[in-house]
Amino acid sequence: MSYKTEFDYKAFLKTLTHRPGVYRMLDQEGKILYVGKAKDLRRRVSSYFQRAGNKRIQTMVAQIRDIQIVVTHTEAEALLLENNLIKELKPRYNILLRDDKSYPYIYLSDDEFPRISFYRGARKGKGRYFGPYPSGGAVRETLYLLQKLFPVRQCENSYYSNRSRACLQYQIKRCTAPCVGLVSREDYMRDVQDIVLFLEGKTHDVVDGLVARMESASADLAFEEAARYRDQIDAIRKVQERQYVSGEKGDLDIVACARAEGQACVQVFFIRQGRNLGNRQFFPKGARGRVEGEILSAFLGQYYPGRQLPTEILLSHKPEDRELLQEALSQQAGRKLVLRTAPRGERARWLKMARQNAEIALKARLAGSSNARLRLETLQEALGLEEPPSRMECFDISHTGGERTVASCVVFNAEGPLKSDYRRFNIDAITPGDDYAAMAQALRRRYTRIMSGEGRLPDILFIDGGRGQLSTAAQILEDLGVHGVLLVGVAKGPERRAGMEQLFLLEHQHPLILDAHSPALHLVQHIRDEAHRFAITGHRQRRNKARKRSVLEDIPGIGQKRRQQLLKQFGGMQGLSRAGIEDIATVDGISTRLAEKIYQAFHGTE
Repeated sequence: MSYKTEFDYKAFLKTLTHRPGVYRMLDQEGKILYVGKAKDLRRRVSSYFQRAGNKRIQTMVAQIRDIQIVVTHTEAEALLLENNLIKELKPRYNILLRDDKSYPYIYLSDDEFPRISFYRGARKGKGRYFGPYPSGGAVRETLYLLQKLFPVRQCENSYYSNRSRACLQYQIKRCTAPCVGLVSREDYMRDVQDIVLFLEGKTHDVVDGLVARMESASADLAFEEAARYRDQIDAIRKVQERQYVSGEKGDLDIVACARAEGQACVQVFFIRQGRNLGNRQFFPKGARGRVEGEILSAFLGQYYPGRQLPTEILLSHKPEDRELLQEALSQQAGRKLVLRTAPRGERARWLKMARQNAEIALKARLAGSSNARLRLETLQEALGLEEPPSRMECFDISHTGGERTVASCVVFNAEGPLKSDYRRFNIDAITPGDDYAAMAQALRRRYTRIMSGEGRLPDILFIDGGRGQLSTAAQILEDLGVHGVLLVGVAKGPERRAGMEQLFLLEHQHPLILDAHSPALHLVQHIRDEAHRFAITGHRQRRNKARKRSVLEDIPGIGQKRRQQLLKQFGGMQGLSRAGIEDIATVDGISTRLAEKIYQAFHGTE
């Protein structure tokens, strides 16, 4: 439907009701310009045509060709409908929150020997869900921490059911190997119960239980067991110091807004059961010309409906219609929810910290390269990720005919190459030229170290190669118990030309082919080429170091002076390698026996 004539707003306003509801403004092509809610529809809509407003509103009003309304029973109902329509229609002149993804949880399965794992999606499976967490990285960090504190399995059930011997996780004391019966169910469930208490914020109960076990083991003269409990208690206390929010015991969100140069950043800190689960930042679209309260009003209305709500939300600025938002969110939660803008004491300090984080994040975004942000966002969209990747790694293999094989690992974050985290691996003890074995060795060495605490896992792991290399990488990560990392194989196209790359993912039957001009593809090419460069450089250094070493250095009785004399007499290594024993023996200081050794060094023993 299109509207070519001017909008007769005077006639329309005469028919408009004074009841609460939602209005949609349409342009001449029938596209939605703006969605709004009102306690009194006639009064609110009339205001657009009765006063000039700012330039943004003037521009919008000039494009209006029709207005559609939906009458609701209450203003709170209108608020919920407004935000549902904004999410669905994404009008040009509304403040838009570009985040409608499900949040990740930690899932504890209902198996005989429960598994603890990363989970995102509808919570339908049997078991317990802990969260939500602000990001996948926060879940992975917590799972890694739990694995060090409580050795409960994190492997997939398919992997767990087919084990005949304990895996590496048992060897590095990250699992008690229930798959092969090395732990009783009673002892295993004790660790599971400790995890539940820890995730519920009842850390003191966990510590009290461990103290009792430590004292019992000590009384039974089981000093090694007592020492293990002591170390566990010490580790938990250190974690407790880092994670807990002073004075908080319940569920609390802290939401702060910063605004500059037509852009805005909203920071959300998540406190659950007194534990700080981390924070997440958002950059709403359409913030130019809006004040902080208006931005927060739009953010709260779009972000919280449909999500698990805390009991209280601290806000850096008073949003428009705070009482209305509080009423609507309380209805959704089924209990009273408080929006607080002026906390005191410790809470005021935490709100100030959240506001500072929002300001810092916004400055970084404004100062950073817009092209870098675009590449990450388009890669997120291309791979169907819930959030832009914050850390990416890529591996490549380099050798010459199988000689001096070197594997490279390069690391990128949101700002670009993170060269301090680059690593090279000299590959030995494989069949020369076997790239699959070389990749397997490099991955195993890299991620064994990470799982032992020497670094952090990436969000995406790129492998230079096709399905074969991707399958090898997947098997290694499965063996090591590495989960939550997206594997992507990067293969050159049929003509091996730049722009024709194929991206292989484990769950996809066909490769993903991005447009040659896609910023996402440019980012992948940059990462892949950097891994290739770093591998080639390492291989050449290793090869040249080996080749620069003269075979004469390994011959007893040949020192530096005799080496120099031999090379001068024969014009270099090539001339010496062609010389016979008699010719070599004519050089001063070289006996016939020594000449034979030199000859054999070049030609082998006959």
